[in-house]
Amino acid sequence: MSHPSQTLGSVHGPVLFADDIGFSEEAAVFNTTVTHHPYVIVGATRAADVQAAVRFGREGGRSVAVLNTGHGPALSVSDDAVLITTRRMTGVRVDERARTARVEAGATWGQVVEAAAKVGLAPLAGSSPQVGVVGYTLGGGVSVSLGRAFGYAADHVKAVDLVTADGELRHVTPGSDPDLFSAVLGGKGNFGVVTALEFSLFPVEELYAGFLQFAGEHAPAVLGAYRSLAATAPDELTSSVVLLRAPDLPFVPETMRGKLTVLVRLAYLGQVRDGEALVAPLRAAAPVVVDTVRPMPVAEIATISNDPSDPSTSVEHFAMLHELSPAAEKAILEVAGPDAAEGPTLVTLTQLGGAFARPPATPNAVRRDVAFALLALTVAPGGDLAVDRGLELTRRLAWLDDRKHPSYLSPADASAGHVRLAYDQETYARLTAAKSTWDPRNMFRWNYNIPPRA
Repeated sequence: MSHPSQTLGSVHGPVLFADDIGFSEEAAVFNTTVTHHPYVIVGATRAADVQAAVRFGREGGRSVAVLNTGHGPALSVSDDAVLITTRRMTGVRVDERARTARVEAGATWGQVVEAAAKVGLAPLAGSSPQVGVVGYTLGGGVSVSLGRAFGYAADHVKAVDLVTADGELRHVTPGSDPDLFSAVLGGKGNFGVVTALEFSLFPVEELYAGFLQFAGEHAPAVLGAYRSLAATAPDELTSSVVLLRAPDLPFVPETMRGKLTVLVRLAYLGQVRDGEALVAPLRAAAPVVVDTVRPMPVAEIATISNDPSDPSTSVEHFAMLHELSPAAEKAILEVAGPDAAEGPTLVTLTQLGGAFARPPATPNAVRRDVAFALLALTVAPGGDLAVDRGLELTRRLAWLDDRKHPSYLSPADASAGHVRLAYDQETYARLTAAKSTWDPRNMFRWNYNIPPRA
C-alpha cells in the first residue's frame, strides 16, 4: 500500500487527518444528524485531486465518499474511508449561444441561476441557492420553478466528467458510454465521483411566481383548493403546498412564530393573466395573510421557497403518491393539520407529473410514475432524534403507495430495501449491472447504495 504522502502528494487542496487543524470543519454537514469521521479528507480543487483520492482509496482497500456543499452523504462516514470534499471546485461557465452550462462539482444553484440570468437563460434549479448542482442532478433534480414544464434536471444533462473506481477521469456522454451515462443520472453517487456536468439552459427570464400564506386553521380549505388546482394544472404550473409549525424564535417572521402556517408555492411559465386565473381559487379559499405571487425575474426564484440557510439537526421522511386522494389528504391533516397536538415541523407536498412523467430524449434512471412527493421533517432540538413526528405520516401514506424516488431519499432510507423501492425492476437491474462493471468492489458505498451483483 502506498504511503499517503506518495499517492496524495500531488493534491493541490488540503489533505487532512483526524488530528489536523480544520479536520472537523472540513467534514461539517448541513443536517447534523449525519457526522463524518473518515480516515482522511481530501479537499479537492480540481479533477486530478479527485483522481488521487480515489486511487489512494483503491490502493489501500478503502471506501470513498463525497461531500460537496454539505447536503450529503447519506450515512455517517467511518474512520476507514476517504472523504472527498468538492466545495472548492466552484467553476461555472455559461454558453449563451449553445444555451448550456458547464459546472464543477462544488458549484451551487445560486451561482448557476445568477450566471444564466445575466444572458436571459434559466436552469432547472433546486429550491435553495445553497444546494449543490451535482448531488441534486444525480438524483433527478426537481425544479421548484420549471420542473413540470421541462422535466428533471437529469433529463437535460449532455455530459458528465466522472472519476471511476479505477481512478480514471472519463468524459461520459450518451454516445461514448450510454449504459454508464444513463445509470449515473438517477443512480446517484454509486458509479464514481462527478467532477463536472454539462447541461441545457432554457430561454426563460420571468415567471408568475411566489407564495400564498394562510393561517393554519384554514389548512383543510386550502388543501382542498390545492387538490382541485393540481387535478387540472397545466404543465406550465409547478407548485407545492406546505404545512409549517415554525418555532417561536426571533429569526422567524412574526406572523408565523409558534403557529401552524399553510403556504402554497407557485411558479407559472405563461401569461400573467392566465396565472392569475389559475391562482384565483386559492386566493378565494381562505383569508390570505401574505401574497408574494407576482411577475418574478428568474434570478429571484429562491424567494419562492425561502429555504433555511443555516445547518440544523432534523429528521426527514419521504412518501410518494400516485394521486392526492381523500385518504391521503385525511392522513396529512390528521397528523400535521390544525387539530394535531404535535405534528412535524414541516410537511411539503410537491406535485410532479407534467414533464416529470415523460420519458427523456436520452434514457436515465429517474422514475416517472409518481404524481406527488411528500416530505415530513421534524427539527430535533439539541440533537434529540427521538423527536420524530414525521414517521407516523409517511407510514400511513405507505399503505397507499410504498414506492420511493431517487430525488426523495433521506438518511432514514439508506438501506438496501428502501433504495430498491426507488426504482422499477428493469431499471434496478440495469443499475446493478452498471455497478458490477464500474465499481465491483462497491468502493462508493456511503450513499443510497446500489450494490454490485453477488
